Amino acid sequence: MLMDLLAQIYVKTKFNRNASTGWQPPFACDVDRLHFTPRIQRLNELEAQTRVKLNFLDQIAKFWELQGCTLKIPHVERKTLDLYVLYKLVNEDGGFDVVCKERKWTQIALKMGFAPGKAVGSHLRAHYERILYPYYLFQTGANLMNSQKPTLTNDTKDKEYKPHDLPQRQSVQPAETCTIARRAKRTKGRCFKSELGEVCENKPNLRRRMGSYVAKPEPVNNISVDVKEEHVEQQVEGEKSKVEQYICLVCGGGGDEDRLLLCDGCDDSYHTFCLIPPLHDVPKGDWRCPKCLAQECGKPQVAFGFEQASRDYTLRTFGDMADSFKSDYFNMPVHMVPTELVEKEFWRLVSTIEEDVTVEYGADIASKDFGSGFPVKNGTFKVSPEEEGYLSSGWNLNNMPVLDASVLTHVTADICGMKLPWLYVGMCFSSFCWHIEDHWSYSINYLHWGEPKTWYGAPGYAAEQLENVMKNLAPELFESQPDLLHQLVTIMNPNVLMEHGVPIYRTNQCAGEFVITFPRAYHSGFNQGFNFAEAVNFCTADWMPLGRQCVEHYRSLNRYCVFSHDEMTCNIATKANTLELELASAVQKDMCAMILEEKMLREKTYKLGVWHSQQVDYDLLPDEERQCAKCRTTCYLSAITCPCSPDQLVCLHHIEDLCSCPARSYTLNYKYTLAELKPLFQDLTTRAESYEDWASKVNKILKADQDNKSDLEELRSLVVEAEKKTYPETDLLSHLRQVIQNADRCTSMAQQLLNGKRQTRYRSGGGKSQNQLTVEELRSFVNQLYDLPCSIRQAPFLKALLNRVEQFQQDSSDLLAEDMPGSSALHGLLDEGASLDVELPQLAVLRQRLEQARWVEAVQEASDQPADLSLDCMRRLIDQGVGLAPHACVEKTMARLQELLTVCEHWEEKAHNMLTARPLYSIETLETAIQEVDSIPAYLPSCLQLKDCVSRAREWIMEADGLQAGGRIPGLGALSELVSRARGISVMLEPLSRLESLVSEVQAWKESAAKTFLLRNASHSLLEVLCPRCETGSQKSKSKKNKDVSVPCKKVEVKLDSLFDVEKALSTSKDTASAMATLSDVHQKELESLSMLRTSNESKLQSSPSCLAPTVCLCHTVPAGPMLQCELCRDAYHSGCVPGFKDIQTGLPWLCPLCKRSEKPPLDKVLPLLASLQRIRVRLPEGDALRYVIERTVRWQHKVQQVSPTQHQNGKARHISGTASSQTLVGSNGSFYMLQPCIPLNELSAELEELLVEGLLLQVTLPELQQLYSSLLNRFSPSQHSLQSSEHDHQYHIAQDKSPPHGSPPHNKGQDGVPETKKEPEKLEKNSKRRLEKENIEGQHIGKTKKPKKKKPKMNKERRREEKQTTSPSNSLSDLSYSDDSEEDWSVCSAKQCQQPEGNEVNWVQCDGSCNQWFHQICVGVSAEQAENEDYICVSCAMNDLTE
Repeated sequence: MLMDLLAQIYVKTKFNRNASTGWQPPFACDVDRLHFTPRIQRLNELEAQTRVKLNFLDQIAKFWELQGCTLKIPHVERKTLDLYVLYKLVNEDGGFDVVCKERKWTQIALKMGFAPGKAVGSHLRAHYERILYPYYLFQTGANLMNSQKPTLTNDTKDKEYKPHDLPQRQSVQPAETCTIARRAKRTKGRCFKSELGEVCENKPNLRRRMGSYVAKPEPVNNISVDVKEEHVEQQVEGEKSKVEQYICLVCGGGGDEDRLLLCDGCDDSYHTFCLIPPLHDVPKGDWRCPKCLAQECGKPQVAFGFEQASRDYTLRTFGDMADSFKSDYFNMPVHMVPTELVEKEFWRLVSTIEEDVTVEYGADIASKDFGSGFPVKNGTFKVSPEEEGYLSSGWNLNNMPVLDASVLTHVTADICGMKLPWLYVGMCFSSFCWHIEDHWSYSINYLHWGEPKTWYGAPGYAAEQLENVMKNLAPELFESQPDLLHQLVTIMNPNVLMEHGVPIYRTNQCAGEFVITFPRAYHSGFNQGFNFAEAVNFCTADWMPLGRQCVEHYRSLNRYCVFSHDEMTCNIATKANTLELELASAVQKDMCAMILEEKMLREKTYKLGVWHSQQVDYDLLPDEERQCAKCRTTCYLSAITCPCSPDQLVCLHHIEDLCSCPARSYTLNYKYTLAELKPLFQDLTTRAESYEDWASKVNKILKADQDNKSDLEELRSLVVEAEKKTYPETDLLSHLRQVIQNADRCTSMAQQLLNGKRQTRYRSGGGKSQNQLTVEELRSFVNQLYDLPCSIRQAPFLKALLNRVEQFQQDSSDLLAEDMPGSSALHGLLDEGASLDVELPQLAVLRQRLEQARWVEAVQEASDQPADLSLDCMRRLIDQGVGLAPHACVEKTMARLQELLTVCEHWEEKAHNMLTARPLYSIETLETAIQEVDSIPAYLPSCLQLKDCVSRAREWIMEADGLQAGGRIPGLGALSELVSRARGISVMLEPLSRLESLVSEVQAWKESAAKTFLLRNASHSLLEVLCPRCETGSQKSKSKKNKDVSVPCKKVEVKLDSLFDVEKALSTSKDTASAMATLSDVHQKELESLSMLRTSNESKLQSSPSCLAPTVCLCHTVPAGPMLQCELCRDAYHSGCVPGFKDIQTGLPWLCPLCKRSEKPPLDKVLPLLASLQRIRVRLPEGDALRYVIERTVRWQHKVQQVSPTQHQNGKARHISGTASSQTLVGSNGSFYMLQPCIPLNELSAELEELLVEGLLLQVTLPELQQLYSSLLNRFSPSQHSLQSSEHDHQYHIAQDKSPPHGSPPHNKGQDGVPETKKEPEKLEKNSKRRLEKENIEGQHIGKTKKPKKKKPKMNKERRREEKQTTSPSNSLSDLSYSDDSEEDWSVCSAKQCQQPEGNEVNWVQCDGSCNQWFHQICVGVSAEQAENEDYICVSCAMNDLTE
């Protein structure tokens, strides 16, 4: 069925294309017999706005032509001036006078598109005043005779304008070829060529033949506007006299005949000088007086129409012409020209007045005369057996209008173009203008062959909008032709229409395609080239109300109808029993409306007084004879006539417009009485009633709202009823069956979805179910369930599932809208989505976002724990983030992480470089770097190492500062440990160099001290030599401890059994006092152990003969032969066992190798070591031991000085002489003898023994010890002493740096030979004239900068002298008094052992300490250079400073 196809292709755009696959009917038209005369189409005359401009220019040209002037269109800015736009803009702004007064010419120039600033306004004013202003005055009715006579002066550059003569080129349409009305009566109302055509014969034909085109190099200049020339019939009321013929109508005089002008229109006479202004010369050409000018220009315009070509074409000749035109125009083969190029060029040509292109169009060719393009039954074209189906096909345009479903089949007449197809032969640019089909019917167009046809269409609802837009844009055309759009002669650019809100749609119709237009759908278009198309109209049942509405519209436009709608309705009603129910129902509704309207109109007629009536069979009258004289509607049911004009009638809508006769004289002519119409209506109602009831019930069910839906079983019962009552297979029944089928399918599918039994659904690896429904499919399915006319039981459950899905989507959208949601929320939402078993695109996004969220959280978690955020961790996170999908938060986090990684790598490298740099960085630089590093939230090993280095450097600096803070003297151990630690700190430590220098000085001091004290190849260390011995005698005696001795200052018992214990105690002592106390303890233990050892060793040599022989010496054998006895330990040694023994030094005590531990340097060499150590200001065990040695030495010296000579003699009662060197002792195993005398212990008092032992334990050489030993030895062995006195003296001088004893003061010896202590020093005078060199002491620190003597403050010397006198008043060694000798100046050296140097010049040095005493440089071991450059402090002052 055709309606099924139309239902499928029906769209709101109002036209469609349909090229059925494989549907290719043969072309049945007789090509040789077909001939036609085409229409001539000048393209720029088709467009509405362009035609308005051309009409305006024709009027201006005609106005000036009647003045004897030729219109020439000027150029402004090298463009042709648009006189129409200029005229319109000036009028819109108030006219010429207002524009001049308000100086708006520049604004007008801008509105016309001219560039500003070029004085275009003045040119426009001049052109307007010269060309348009006279015409404006004429149009406004101004009296030209009383104003300046218009003159037209043209520029030499302006080209002459030639009129188009539009009306004279319009010809009569071909004669009627149909017995009834021609389609739309298109010959009516058109312009005919004037019978006085010879008037225009002499005018040049400005148009070229159709099908040709000549490009104009100078546009607009050759544009011509043709103005219809009509013959002016002169009415002569009698012959005028010659005098009257030559009288000036202005002055009334007949003189100056050579200056009289005769009007070429009315022969009126005017003097040239009587005209205002006067004419100097007689105008060339025709001249019209003002009256004729007003008459000619005031004629109404003739309606526009197409003119017919003068040549008759066959299909072949037209095709040759069309192809030649297109190929010549585009300069390429016709099949290579793009459709877009043709379309662009077409709209350019129709919108310009500067180019004239003429084409021809073979339109509205009757297929009845030349045959259709489709094969028809009983036609001349014979079809093959396989093509016979095209004869009866519904798509055959000869069959479509008369199908059973088409209403037009009930129109009895063969209406050309509506029921009979029309043929169209087109060429390039040939067009069909904007129009709608007659009676707003459907139309179908089929393109048999040829190039495409471009269509433009507007929906039916926009018809009035399109009409209003065109009327507003070209009102001048609609003033003369209100039904212009029904004439198919006007086109307008679709872009212009769309700019004003009209919806326009476009398509290209190719060969073999149909284009269908729907009711009241305006459409237009043009042909791309040579083609052949066929078109016809058809109407369906749904068109019935639209057809009646169209008749009402035609009545408002006074437009004739092609057929009578009422007649068609009545004809259908007479066949009610054979009608299809759907058509019967539609006709029944239409007839009901018709009867109601007719009843109302007749009642109105009766009220007006029309009582006469007669029945007329309008079926027998042609349409032309029953048209309303007012609205031109074809009357059928009734009409009004008047006896005054029997050939004229009107419809019941226009009774008042019939004539001036009273209404009572009118006659009502009717086809049917209202009673006769009722049976017809009843038949339709009866036919449609049962079906209508059923259809109403079906429609009610199908259109029921959601709350009033019926179940599926009720729909099935309606189908059963239709089958039982044999209702025809209407669309409604088919639709009902389709609804039931869809409902059954939806019910089954819904049940499967709810049961989860879809065969195509299965899980694959726990992932997405294959063939899952998408959300749109589920929503569409649910909507489909609810859109079904019946209710489905499963719909609410699927609706709930859809709600869950939509809620999931909403939650997903809300969650995904966040910058970066939490992974837990995403994971929960993913679980929810997976449980829905629906294909959700959000799941992939959520999974992707979950990966992103987990990564972001991992980065955040790592960032929250900077201690674990290493460079490898950051690189791993970045590698993980690179594979993630792009996201703002991810990219932002990635950027921060990469930035952090870059910063960390930079600082790691920088920190590493700082740690390994040489020279090292200062701590301030590193702390500045650390301050920046502290703000980096990451684990940076090098930076932490750098921070640790700085921290350790700070601690080191604090410790270094604390070592010497408050005048504290650091210990060597702490100092060495501090220097050692500093080498492991990669920081530039400013105190390090000073501390290293101190350590170096200490090491140098230790080396110097070692050279001073240690024996060659000695096995003892310096500390072991300087410290008191803690291990003496046998192992047994070493372990003994004197428990009776207690140290008051010692709070905690410290183990001091070995040198290691002593060294540890000294290293850990806080100050010198505690160190001295420790050494005092060790010394006490030393004395105790030594006392026991002396007693033990002495007893061995005095053993009784009965005892076993003692073991002595290093060899642990019995004494034999020459023996040596140690004065300290009292042990005996074989002389041959003592290493390096040569001879006994007389007067000196002999010490065994175990007791002689050092070189025992003189005190003068030891004191500078202590002074240099004090300048170094570093405590070390060796220094403390040296200090203690010197303190013991000083104390021992004091003790020696305090012992009186009588105490030396007070001993045992008897005097025993010492053993001679050759004394022989007899032991148990043999005899032995001592090589040197020894002081017997039993003869010494405990005080002297202790004093002697202490002196022997001292590791310094003291003259007091030698004097004490010599005196004791002489006391107990005087003979031996006298024998060895010379040797003793020799040894003594050796001990005093081998200086001769010349110049030393005489010694006063006591009775026992012990030297007395000086009670009063000799008084000597110093020679004031003798030059003395004050030099510095040798004991300055090695390498220390030499200080000038003048820097030592005097106050310090005086204070030290006072302190010295206060603290040690009894120290006679440091006191020195002076005496003056008048005979000779004597200088006394204050050295205890003055060597009394002699010579012409003796070098002296003065002590820089507190005593200011003078010494021989040779006596104190100071060189001249040292005395010159360094300070010298004597022994007494150094000891006083030490004790202080």
